[in-house]
Amino acid sequence: MYTIDKNMSLGPATLIVKDLRLMKDFYLDKVGLTELNKTSQTIVLGVKNRPLIILKERTEESSSEQKAGLFHTAFLLPERSDLGNILYKLLTEETPVSGASDHGYSEAIYLQDPEGNGIEIYRDKPKEKWTIQSDGRIPGVTKEMDGEGVLNSRKNDTTQQMPEGTVIGHMHLSVRNLDETQQFYSDVLGMSLKDYFGSQARFLAGGGYHHHIGSNTWAGSGLTVRNKEDLGLQSLTIHLSSAEKINELRTHLETNQIEFNEIEEAIELKDPNGIIVRITVE
Repeated sequence: MYTIDKNMSLGPATLIVKDLRLMKDFYLDKVGLTELNKTSQTIVLGVKNRPLIILKERTEESSSEQKAGLFHTAFLLPERSDLGNILYKLLTEETPVSGASDHGYSEAIYLQDPEGNGIEIYRDKPKEKWTIQSDGRIPGVTKEMDGEGVLNSRKNDTTQQMPEGTVIGHMHLSVRNLDETQQFYSDVLGMSLKDYFGSQARFLAGGGYHHHIGSNTWAGSGLTVRNKEDLGLQSLTIHLSSAEKINELRTHLETNQIEFNEIEEAIELKDPNGIIVRITVE
């Protein structure tokens, strides 16, 4: 049975947007990313030399119908004090925050970009504070975050940018069918189920992480599969740790006759929701 590289991580997410300038300004000014590269229709944003979000201007008309796709992109910060800095920045600039939760293994704040794409900004608690069951399940909770404690964790740092070391911690998807999505990310890509939330959400990961992929049907089951040019999440990226791990995945896909493409030394597949999954070596 194929198991994904335990040292996997996530790379940049690509969003199709209708107003490139507006979206760029939001992720720069409000979220605190840095512009790394741009063309006339694409802007790459991140921290230092690490791309985190790629904004691509829509070139074709897309349906206004609600489709499967992004629930939120989750930016993982190195320290609790970094979360305190970001929360302070959002509050002092009066940027709308839609929620703040303690999930047991993490503390997180939530907001939306101007085109309705969800954003989570979070920090992980030390792993010894996670609840890890004997079967590998890492159950989460949802309770009120200690906002005062997070703000009090701030250091004497007046930076307005996300700190070096910020990564995409997980991608949470709004899916058409939980079983199909789990089958893709577990049987095809080799992740394991780490938790579930009632009958409407499941969380999967590689290695011992709490989740790299979240999935839910809170918007209803049976959503339409998205097209490549639909607004919102076009693709997500999975980094494997070596060329050997890519070869193991390729062999698994070929042995099981799973369709994939190889583009610029990366393997690309489509998940059951129409999201492109790009897998490469970091």
